[in-house]
Amino acid sequence: MLKIYTGSPEETVEIGKQLGKLLNSGNIVCLTGDLGAGKTAFTQGIAKGLGVKDYVTSPTYTIINEYEGRVPLYHFDVYRLNDVEEMHELGYEEYFFGDGVVVLEWADSVRDIIPPERLWITILNTKGDNSREILMEPTGEVYQKIVKGMEPNESIGS
Repeated sequence: MLKIYTGSPEETVEIGKQLGKLLNSGNIVCLTGDLGAGKTAFTQGIAKGLGVKDYVTSPTYTIINEYEGRVPLYHFDVYRLNDVEEMHELGYEEYFFGDGVVVLEWADSVRDIIPPERLWITILNTKGDNSREILMEPTGEVYQKIVKGMEPNESIGS
C-alpha cells in the first residue's frame, strides 16, 4: 500500500494526473472515501493524465460519463444506485472489460462485481480543510507496477 498526503485540491488533482499517465486500457480504479474528500477532483487529474481535453464532472445523476483521451475514460459514480442490479442494466461489463480505463467512485457499494485485480484508492479528509490522505492498494501485478510508478519522485507537483 502507498500513502500520499496532499494539502490542496490542486495537489490532489496532480496526484491523479500522475496516476493517469501510468494507466492503460483495461485498468480499473476504484475510489472510496469521505463525502467531499476529492474523488471527482482526483478523477479530473486522472483524465488530464490520460490526455482528456473535456472538463470532467461527476456523473452523480447519469451514473457514467465517457471521455476520449489517449484511451477512453469511463467515469462511474454509483453513489445513487439502489443495488448492483442497476450496474447490470447499464451493461457495466462492456466498460469493465473494454478498451478504456474505468474510474469507479463509491466502488465499495458495488464491490461484488469488480474484478479481483484492480487499484483500490481511498481518499480521506485529514486534519486540515484541504488536506487529504490517499491510500493506494493494488491487487495484481499490473496494479503493483502502477503503484510503484507512483512512489514519490520529482515529477509530483510539476
